[in-house]
Amino acid sequence: MRTRLAPLLLVICLLACPLFALQPQRPTPDSASIDAYCSRVLKEWNLPGMALVIVHNDSVVLMKGYGVRTVGKPEAVDAHTLFAIASLTKAFTTTGLGMLVDQKKLSWDDRVTDLLPGFQLWDMYATREMTVRDLLCHRSGLATFGGDLIWYGTSYAPKEVIRRIRYLKPKYSFRANYGYQNVMFLAAGEILSSLSGRPWEDFVRDSIFLPLGMKESNTSVRALNGREDVATPHIVYEGKPLPVPYRNVDNMAPAAAVNSSVYDLAQWLRMWLRGDSTSGIRRISPATQHEILSAHTSLPISLRGRKMLPSRHFSAAGLGWFLMDYHGRKVQTHSGGMDGMISQIAVVPEEKLAFAILTNSVKSPAGPLANYILDRYLAGTERDWCAEGLKAVTDGEARAKEREQRAIAARKEDAAPSLPLKDYAGTYRSEMYGDVIVTPEKERLVVRFLPTATFVGDLTQWEYNTFQIELRDRTLPKGLVTFIVDASGKASEMKIDIPNPDFDFGELQLKRVGDAPTL
Repeated sequence: MRTRLAPLLLVICLLACPLFALQPQRPTPDSASIDAYCSRVLKEWNLPGMALVIVHNDSVVLMKGYGVRTVGKPEAVDAHTLFAIASLTKAFTTTGLGMLVDQKKLSWDDRVTDLLPGFQLWDMYATREMTVRDLLCHRSGLATFGGDLIWYGTSYAPKEVIRRIRYLKPKYSFRANYGYQNVMFLAAGEILSSLSGRPWEDFVRDSIFLPLGMKESNTSVRALNGREDVATPHIVYEGKPLPVPYRNVDNMAPAAAVNSSVYDLAQWLRMWLRGDSTSGIRRISPATQHEILSAHTSLPISLRGRKMLPSRHFSAAGLGWFLMDYHGRKVQTHSGGMDGMISQIAVVPEEKLAFAILTNSVKSPAGPLANYILDRYLAGTERDWCAEGLKAVTDGEARAKEREQRAIAARKEDAAPSLPLKDYAGTYRSEMYGDVIVTPEKERLVVRFLPTATFVGDLTQWEYNTFQIELRDRTLPKGLVTFIVDASGKASEMKIDIPNPDFDFGELQLKRVGDAPTL
């Protein structure tokens, strides 16, 4: 049988050789042209600053800063400038847990309640069956960003954030749908601390940062004090970049607290390209890395998304990473977003390619720029993704303005409130979040979110029992607050709607429980 097959195999091989020979060879992209593109994009997007690193074939082919750290100031961004990388932090947490898996201290399928006895969700079945794996792949049943108001800017400690998530009703059945979760990663970080016997921050520093040579990186905005080469976050206010303070996210550290530079992230990227070791120091085993980078939760691809990326056929959540195929290659990627900071990272092991993009504005080309770099390396094409992205952002801003104008036109300006202003005052309580108080001040109402000191909003009567709210810290747009008046003629409930992509104020379910305290 072997003898008969040999000539046939030889013929197949000979026939196949010309086919392979005819396959076009993609030229390696010219880093100078990518550099020039980035400089152009910076101006077109009116972006204060950006940093980029590209690693290819284990060499840094481009590492550079663009623009300035703070708008209106001359200090330039360079390769060592620190940015908040936000959710890129999640991969550091899963890597730490992977190290514990390799040490036989943990299994991905260990039940969370066995490791964190106080852990509880609204759904008791999900509480009982939730595993470490479930925490890390966004299938808890909670909505995307569900519960984020519990921690964002609040005084709650991590354990209290986790305790309060039990009061949030799920959007889906457990393991039935994708819902991006930060609080579940906080729980994962608590498990890492408990099993390692070290705070999450110390573990990441000692077991990941320092062995990889990431000496500039840290895990808290407090560590930025006294550092000079630090990018300033910017929001867009009245069409222009506006510097804002860093948000302390120590109570969500395992999901979002790392600050880093592209110089340091080059070492992180090399670790993933090389597999399980860097500089001879083993981080995680090949089996554990494979598990982290396997598809655990399927993400739907819309028809619009399919049209935008026709070469993409699947999208999924791994453990702390997102996965997709693009131009015939598997890509592991993640984005990060914090007040005034947007970042993007991607690794393509088959092409020995990885890169990180850090920007210091909420209006950021990081996502489109990542697509541009992937196209350059994986397809040899130069689609102007950033121009398309800027048009999409501009069109979105125009639509939002139109919606605002329609709402103003539909407003019944003569529709007076049914109660005197003082009768709306009081303490309104959310079991999940805490107390929100309303007080009359200088002939208007002021709303204070007690757990979140920076959330203070001025109310202007809109129509009937609905008021427009404008937060003083300007990080969120204007919204509406509606008071529900019960049958006895008293304000009994408050509903808040502040349109934004990150926080659902409808989760608060605020009921009046008494008078407002004296401030």
